[in-house]
Order: sequence, then C-alpha cells, then structure tokens
Amino acid sequence: MRSANRPGGAGGGRVGVTAPDAAPPAEADRNGPSWNGKRRLLDRDLRALLGGSLDPRRILCDEPLAPLTTLRVGGRADWFLDCRSAAEVAAAVRAARALGLPVTLLGGGSNVLVGDAGVRGLVARFRRGEIVESSPGLVRAAAGVTINGLVRWTVNRGYAGLETWAGTPGTVGGAVCGNAHFRGRLIGERVAAAVLLRPDGGMHRVARDRMGFGYDRSRVQETGEVVLSAEFSVETGPAAVLRAEARASLRFRKRTQPLDAPSAGCVFRNPDPELQRLPAGIPCAAGALIDGAGLKGCTVGGARVSPVHANFIVTDPGARARDVRVLIERCRAAVAEKYAVTLAPEVVFLGEFDASP
Repeated sequence: MRSANRPGGAGGGRVGVTAPDAAPPAEADRNGPSWNGKRRLLDRDLRALLGGSLDPRRILCDEPLAPLTTLRVGGRADWFLDCRSAAEVAAAVRAARALGLPVTLLGGGSNVLVGDAGVRGLVARFRRGEIVESSPGLVRAAAGVTINGLVRWTVNRGYAGLETWAGTPGTVGGAVCGNAHFRGRLIGERVAAAVLLRPDGGMHRVARDRMGFGYDRSRVQETGEVVLSAEFSVETGPAAVLRAEARASLRFRKRTQPLDAPSAGCVFRNPDPELQRLPAGIPCAAGALIDGAGLKGCTVGGARVSPVHANFIVTDPGARARDVRVLIERCRAAVAEKYAVTLAPEVVFLGEFDASP
C-alpha cells in the first residue's frame, strides 16, 4: 500500500509532492529488467541535473531510513541526499520534479512513520542551516535548524519567546509545516513569516496571516510548497531567567514523556471538543482516551503503547513499521468503540506499507 505524503516542510519529516504518472513502481513491481533499466536512466538524469549544484556522488541509492527517524523503523529510499543548504533543498526538489520523481523532505525524522517497503523517489534530508537576527525583534532560522538549536541560540542571547519549546524534537521546517504544539501553545504564534519554495520552483516570503496556521496544520500541507526558512518574533529578556524556563520545560517533558525510548512523538491529535462530545470527566486528550480504553502498555511485535504516556508508541530493536501501524489502528478502534471518538493520526505516514496492517 502506498501512503500519500503530506506536502510541506523540510522538517520533522514532513513532505513533498508526488507525480503519480511518472513515479517509480511499487515494491512488488521493482525486480524486473524494465524497472532496472528505467532506474539507471533516472539515476543518470538525476545526477546530471544536480551536478551543477553539488557533487553528484553525494546522491545515495537504497539508503536505509530507519536510523534517520526517531522511531528507528522503516525501509529504504530509492535515492537519498543529505542537503547542506536551503539552496540544495531547492535544487533537489526542482530536479526530482523535472524527472517526475516523488520527493520527500526529511528533517529531524520525528513525527513520521516510514513504511517497511521504503520510500519511492528522492528523499532529501535537511538538518542544518544558520540562525541570524534578521531585524530587531525578528530571528530567522533555516528550515534544517533543530528546534532545540534555535531555543539555545535565542536563550543564550537573551531573546524571549521560544524557551518553552526546549526539548521539542525535529526541525524548524517540520515545526512550521505542522504548526507544532506544546501545552496549549502553537509555534505559529511566534512565526512572523516564512520563505516557501513554490511548486513551480520560485520562492516567496509569506506573512503569518497568510500561512493558514491551525491546530497541527499550515497552508503548505495543501499547496505543495516547501518551507525553506522562517522568521520568529522575539522580545528581550534576562538570559539566566530564560535558561531556567527552558530547563523547566525540558524537565516537564522528561517527567511526562518517554524520552529514553525511540518514538515519533505524539501519535494522535487531541480531539476537538467543538466537533466531538466526550463523556463527562474524560479529558480532551488522546493519551487519556487510549489509557481509558485499556491500551497503555499494549504491545504488537516490537512496538508498544508507552506506559509513561499513552499517546506515544515506542519501539524495541527489531521492530517493524507494520508493528507500529497495527498498534495505531488498534488504538483507534478501541477508543472509537469505548468513547465513539475517532482519533486522527498526528504522525505522518511515508512510503509503502503492507497491504493489510
């Protein structure tokens, strides 16, 4: 089963655009001579298109993706490129689209589940970049900058506003694409603007009021644009106080989340109380609903619902993406049966999975 990617940012695993008519075949059709011949041509053309922007020897074939995700499961990428700049991200996206290849952008590898059969086309990873004070009260960070790196940079310089995000996995691109949330706060509240790569290859700066921010969403999930950088609004504050607040946020995460085990972060979105009525006394939280349905600690293969926080699925060595997918569906079914609430996944499914989870 090929899972549809959600367009977006070079971030915590959010992703790009597919071209179904020209896309590489599914895993079951990839062993014949016709695909091998086509792959050689695509490989040659991809390296030629990117040769003017980077060393084509950096493009890797059949690269394992599991070590690059926080869940530590999943298959391989047809082609893989570790981008060193936003310009390389843009070049990779343009080249893949020119060849009709699906392109997937990977940042910190959190918030994603890669299928065991791997990801077709090109996977471009972006996990670096610069941070600058673009103007008074504004800090600009490349999409590949980690959220923790951004927090450290701002806190150490006495810039307030992002310290509560200490301990957030992933990168700026993924956080902006998915409008990351923590304890009722949305990171989009601090985004002043973002530089986006359009599907036609052009770049433009988009102000916050045009980013379409909502709970777990932004416009780039629908438009096929790619986040290249973002500007954040900050204020000045005592660095010592800000560092203390960042440490307090990190302690809270360590106390309430299974940070010592591989996970993708929260698996499900919290239900919207305006759309789904919950029984009296039941908090509007996915973890509480899963716990109430009796699934905390439930295990499938090498995956289990965390006994620390039921909205986290953690994995053991040898786990497969299929184990995680089955456990996700089991949680959804149990919550739907007990509470008549349909949980929506927050984790993004990338690539191809078994036909029957």
